[in-house]
Amino acid sequence: MAAVDDLQFEEFGDGATLLAANPDATTINIEDPSVSFKHQPRPPGSLGREEDEELLGTNDSDETEVFDRIKGSLLPVPGKNFVRLYIRSNPDLYGPFWICATLVFAIAISGNLSNFLIHLGEKTYHYVPEFQKVSIAATVIYAYAWLVPLALWGFLLWRNSKVMNIVSYSFLEIVCVYGYSLFIYIPTAVLWIIPQRVIRWVLVTIALGISGSVLAMTFWPAVREDNRRVALATIVTIMLLHVLLSVGCLAYFFDAPEMDHLPAAITTPNQTVAAAKSS
Repeated sequence: MAAVDDLQFEEFGDGATLLAANPDATTINIEDPSVSFKHQPRPPGSLGREEDEELLGTNDSDETEVFDRIKGSLLPVPGKNFVRLYIRSNPDLYGPFWICATLVFAIAISGNLSNFLIHLGEKTYHYVPEFQKVSIAATVIYAYAWLVPLALWGFLLWRNSKVMNIVSYSFLEIVCVYGYSLFIYIPTAVLWIIPQRVIRWVLVTIALGISGSVLAMTFWPAVREDNRRVALATIVTIMLLHVLLSVGCLAYFFDAPEMDHLPAAITTPNQTVAAAKSS
């Protein structure tokens, strides 16, 4: 083993001297900004921040677009097309999916709380959580948010083959419009807890007016060049289905008569026998 004194550092000449000695040598300047290291391996399981955001849909620009589209669905601009103004050929499924999921739980939970508050204080009433309302609400909301756009997309494609001037939307654009138009029903469903039927119907009317105007102003430009009767029938059908969803959810989850509580006056067997003897 060499002694410590035998160890020494070897000094190399500067780059110019070495290059002069071997002019054919390849040199790389590490300070050169044009040199990129694209193929450097990364540790396993570590993606870049931008790649993570792209996969998860949490990019700041995507979040800004989602919030802008939510605001656009709450404050529709008269005469403006929601697709052209907010979606701009860049539809997303992140917003519509989570809006529908939030709406499902808002309707189911608010419906249970409303039922509890209505019968609060009744001695004969026993509160039983209705978990089936979650599955029913999920079936109704997701069927409306996906099947209706699918049918409308197919109809517009068919009419586009008949009339060349009809505006064509992609299936994802239509899903995006329907999904964001349902956002207004999330706060509406929470306010439906108020046990006043008049207030509930006022709230559903406001929600219908806002969300319905988004649908009407979006799809009327797509069919107005078609036959007048066909165009009007299309818009009327869209609005009727929207009204049916709103009124149906209010009537079933909040205004439905409850059959799981006992009536206030119950005739016991002893009272029945006593009444028979007295007669």
